[in-house]
Amino acid sequence: GDPLYVKVNKLSSTKTQLPYDFYYLKYCKPSKIVNNAENLGEVLRGDRIENSVYTFEMREDQPCKIVCRMKLHADSAKNFKEKIDDEYRVNMILDNLPVAVRRQRRDGSQSTTYEHGFRVGFKGNYAGSKEEKYFINNHLSFRVMFHRDTETDAARIVGFERLAFLGSGLSSIGYRLSSDQLTYVIIVHCVALVNSINHEYKEWDEKNPQVTTCNKDTKNLIQGSTVPQEVDAGKEVVFTYDVTFKESDIKWASRWDTYLLMNDDQIHWFSIINSLMIVLFLSGMVAMIMMRTLYKDIANYNQLETQDEAQEETGWKLVHGDVFRAPINYGLLCVY
Repeated sequence: GDPLYVKVNKLSSTKTQLPYDFYYLKYCKPSKIVNNAENLGEVLRGDRIENSVYTFEMREDQPCKIVCRMKLHADSAKNFKEKIDDEYRVNMILDNLPVAVRRQRRDGSQSTTYEHGFRVGFKGNYAGSKEEKYFINNHLSFRVMFHRDTETDAARIVGFERLAFLGSGLSSIGYRLSSDQLTYVIIVHCVALVNSINHEYKEWDEKNPQVTTCNKDTKNLIQGSTVPQEVDAGKEVVFTYDVTFKESDIKWASRWDTYLLMNDDQIHWFSIINSLMIVLFLSGMVAMIMMRTLYKDIANYNQLETQDEAQEETGWKLVHGDVFRAPINYGLLCVY
């Protein structure tokens, strides 16, 4: 199948409002990092879109895909812990549609809502221990859902969803299927379960790495009871992911419906109050200046002794004449 390239964006947090580059943390890097050209809106949002090591093939399942193995040094472990404390989220993109995370509504209703990105990790403790530990989400299980379309000759992604402990995301991209296909498909959704897995292996082979916690040959997938991956200096982290494809009845026109159900919007009261204070302060300064200027002019008008003096325009009334008065060397300001 045609290749699908997942891109990574900034690390963001609603707790600190300070974005970081994805590769600020010690994630797996491609051989060459390529920055995408960004539009004005992406620049103003502080986006940093780059390529990643996550690649799919159209309609081809990939169980237990090993990305890389990392050893955390003291600085790397510290950075991960800080970002977990600040609730930073990983943002991924597939054809300009951002990843989202599925969440159940807090009111207990059955409807599902979504949040942008998935968390870097989480904090918890082992059974029987009160010591709090940090864990990283290092395994991503994608399930790409597609819709068969007999009216078009292209397949387009319309959904890229990820689940971080029930997460999600969306995307849209175009492909041309091989000529032996009688029907064409449209990718409409991609659900992924994000987990923390302490992968184990007997012997590491750089050319053909294998882990015992999952196996791509036997299709042994990750089990929910697997021990999570702890974050600490000297710890070794293996990053993996799964990809499966499934048919869906979601259509291309509905690919943005996921974002209409977003529930992660938080009111930034500090920013609102700060903006209001600045507006009130500046408005007060302008009002004081205008009042002082008008007060002096009105006092001068009341002191005029003759009718001729009253007809002369002075003070702030002279401003209207400046509007129609040509400046010196006005030709330099013209565009020919």
